[in-house]
Order: sequence, then structure tokens, then C-alpha cells
Amino acid sequence: MSRVFAYCRVSTADQTTDNQLGEIEAAGFKPDPKRVVTETVSGSTAAMERKGFAKLVDRLESGDILIVTKLDRLGRNAMDVRATVDRLAVLGVRVHCLALGGVDLTSPAGRMTMGVIAAVAEFERDLLIERTRAGLSRAKAEGKALGRRSSLTAPQQEEICAKLAEGQSYRSLAKAYGVGLATIQRAQRAAGSGHNSQPSSDLAVCSS
Repeated sequence: MSRVFAYCRVSTADQTTDNQLGEIEAAGFKPDPKRVVTETVSGSTAAMERKGFAKLVDRLESGDILIVTKLDRLGRNAMDVRATVDRLAVLGVRVHCLALGGVDLTSPAGRMTMGVIAAVAEFERDLLIERTRAGLSRAKAEGKALGRRSSLTAPQQEEICAKLAEGQSYRSLAKAYGVGLATIQRAQRAAGSGHNSQPSSDLAVCSS
């Protein structure tokens, strides 16, 4: 008789797996409590890098059934999910995903479904890359500044250069404006200061 296992995951400690367990039972699966693995881990973590899931895989044997409510329980993206399902298929484990109608992902129909999902994920990723590149090109053509916005305004940068010329240290100015030393150095360069005095020995050298 096949053993039934369930894997339930949440991302944060204030979440609960109760709803996932309820869905699994409502679908007609009654896994033994000892075969229910719950875990709190980010969905961005690869399946086999999740301690609870990795230990679960070590327990699985040929003929076992693994139940999950959604695909993201099996991996961080389509490729990771596919690799996880392939790994379990080699072990002879059937994987049922309730969000896909309970289809066994290791079956021919399930593998076809996985292929479609992977293709859609790749298509969406390519579209995102294309849109990002087009947006950057458009912004560049319009003369817009790209990259991180300065944490200091132009007047503040001029003030900093004036104070540097008066002999104030980089460290004191960084503290006064609530920024790092590198920001003070960039402000000096951005304002085109001709300040050539050497900073204190405990500061990074800022060339003008």
C-alpha cells in the first residue's frame, strides 16, 4: 500500500500551514501526522536547500505519494520545480499538486503540464527582459539619468564642497548629512570641486 506524505510551506513565522493541511484533507488525502512535513522558509530558496524538504526526500521510497497544494512548494521557479519532480520521479514517487487539479506531475499528463508551465515562465521572463531593455534605451534617448538617485541635492553638494574647502573633515560632514563617506566623495566630484587638501589620516582618500 502506498504511503502518503504531505509537504506544507509558509514564508514567515506569523503564517500557518493549517489551510494547506485542510486543502489536502478536503481533496481526500489522509496522510499520517508523522508523514506531514511543515516548514517556514522563503519561496526563493531552492527546494533541496530547504532542510525540511531535503529530509523528506530522504524518507521517500518507490511507490510513495507526495501531496502539495501549489507548485511553489516544490521549488523557487519553474526550472527548480521541474528538477525536483524529475528527482522524485527517478525515486518512483508520485507527486500530486492540488492547484493543478491533483494531477500527478510524474505522469505523462503531468509532465506535459509542467512543460507548458516552464514555457510560459520562460516567455514571461523574456518579455520582462525585453521591456526593461526598451525602457532603459528610451530613458537614455530622452536624456534621463540612469542609475541610483543621489541622496544629496545639488545645493547640499555645493555646501559640502564649500565646507570641505573650509577645512571640515569628510567624516564630520558624513555624520552631519546622515550619509556615508563615499557619498561625500561623490558629492565633491559631482560639484566639480577643486578642493585639494588631504583628508584626515583616519579617512579614505578623496581625489578631486
